[in-house]
Amino acid sequence: MDNYGSDRMRTFDPSQEDGAVPPASYRSSQPTDLPESSADNDALRELPPRLRNRPQQPPEYDPTRTNFDPVEEAPPSENGSQPIGVILDVSGAGSQIAIDLQRLSECMEDADPAISQAGQVGSQIKVRVGNSWLLANVRNQRQDRKANGGILADIDFLGEGQEEKLTGRVFGFRRGVTRYPVPGAHVYPCTTSDLKQIYASDGRANIQIGKVYPTKDIRAGLYIDAMLGKHFALLGSTGTGKSTSAALILHKICEAAPEGHIVMIDPHGEYSAAFRQNGMILDASNLQMPYWLLNFEEHCEIILTSNGDERQADSDILAKCLLHARMKSRLAESLGKITVDSPIPYLLSDLSNEVTQQMGKLDKATNSAPYMRIKSKLDELKSDPRYQFMFSGMLVGDTMAEFISKVFRMPGDGKPISIIDVSGLPSEVTTTVVAVLSRLVFDFAIWGREEKPRPILLVCEEAHRYVPNEANADGSAVGTILSRIAKEGRKYGISLGLITQRPSDLAEGVLSQCGTIISMRLNNERDQAFVKAAMPEGAKGFLDSIPALRNRECIVCGEGVSIPIRVSFDNLDEAKRPASEDPSFVELWSGSGGEEEAVQRTVQRWRAQSG
Repeated sequence: MDNYGSDRMRTFDPSQEDGAVPPASYRSSQPTDLPESSADNDALRELPPRLRNRPQQPPEYDPTRTNFDPVEEAPPSENGSQPIGVILDVSGAGSQIAIDLQRLSECMEDADPAISQAGQVGSQIKVRVGNSWLLANVRNQRQDRKANGGILADIDFLGEGQEEKLTGRVFGFRRGVTRYPVPGAHVYPCTTSDLKQIYASDGRANIQIGKVYPTKDIRAGLYIDAMLGKHFALLGSTGTGKSTSAALILHKICEAAPEGHIVMIDPHGEYSAAFRQNGMILDASNLQMPYWLLNFEEHCEIILTSNGDERQADSDILAKCLLHARMKSRLAESLGKITVDSPIPYLLSDLSNEVTQQMGKLDKATNSAPYMRIKSKLDELKSDPRYQFMFSGMLVGDTMAEFISKVFRMPGDGKPISIIDVSGLPSEVTTTVVAVLSRLVFDFAIWGREEKPRPILLVCEEAHRYVPNEANADGSAVGTILSRIAKEGRKYGISLGLITQRPSDLAEGVLSQCGTIISMRLNNERDQAFVKAAMPEGAKGFLDSIPALRNRECIVCGEGVSIPIRVSFDNLDEAKRPASEDPSFVELWSGSGGEEEAVQRTVQRWRAQSG
């Protein structure tokens, strides 16, 4: 409403509006018996602050009072008890307010950091509604050219709190709005005492991850059950401290729940160093994931090499041969009827022999080329040492229960998190391995409904690799299962944690399934727009500050916090940090020595891995 100073706006006329007296600069802009002049305004500005800022109302309507005792004049330094503006209009989710520029300047000099930020973008303000306070967040500011240099701002309602009668402070804060203010109601700055009540824990289990900006002593907490119960996402551009922040959050969860069940997919091998003391590190050397755990779709991803119509023919042949190979197992005989997806152990030699046998039949539907392609790929998988973590001859036994217990940390034995380091696996099977692990989490939760619930947290670093948007989608199994977990997982006690530097590359709808969003600085405009679309309405004011966040700062909104907050993360001990620090080029390029030996050792490891 840019016609703030027009005649039809009666908000600031004390004779027309009950209890609506604005700060000084706006009172001076309203029609009076005398013509408006700059001299009148200058005279008002020269009044002592305590007289200029005190609401000129009868005592019984004084909004700064908490009872009906005689009013004592507040000292000029008590900016928290003096209004800084008024409500102009009200909608369901927010409002427009007018702020007095003089009062804003006075608040900036206040020793209380919360008051010094009052009225600024991202700060909190409060409005009295009956016997309670309505809390709101300032989304933006602009100059009101029709009101002598005043400021107009949009605010988003956050929640309500009761008023402490003796002090006027907020307590018992709850999210949501039941009663709305009316135009003309005064706007007050939130104090640090108010923020302590707002951000105070309501008794639910929580972890503390840092300090609430701009305060120096208010701890920022995340409600564990609410955050994990509806998934969460940690977003941030490269170099903002995303990996260290993820490690901090997971360490805090492990400390709060030492018997938890956390599985983390680590594509770069960063987190092994961070969780060596309290986690199980699984990589190519000790993962030992049996190949027969793969379902038919995952078998196709690894074994089939053709495309188009040829792939469909190869798929039909593989399905028939795989089912026959599974049925030769003694376990299959005891179970009776099985399918091609059943996790029944079988021998690779049985599968290869079945392919050969089918190829030799005279009544086969196609030529021998599809059979030769499948057989050739099977021989490659058995002989390539890079695939020994999955296709080893030692993995033919029925070790499904042992594998699940090891990966899901059941029991945890003091190590509630397993880090699946896939950086050393062949790149062509990495997504399939992630798909198998994710599907095992989901299937275990479904088939374990008869047992005592054991929730599992699945954390995916570089999530945009596995759940890409439609433009980058390739129809892989991992994208399908992770999308399903995002939509249905919470019904079965599965929590999904997505960590990514490119949220705009995530599948549409997956981020919106995350009940808690932790956003660090995002430099790309597409990423910023994508996150804003997924954030709740009340966090819009915070989102505008995402490009301006410092390293190791974030905006948290959603189910895991009472209201959206800006947080400065705690420092993490050196031993608990991931190996993700950027190298110092100047330092590392300033000395020499040992390069030849380093190259030799590197080549040796390279050949040993891929030979």
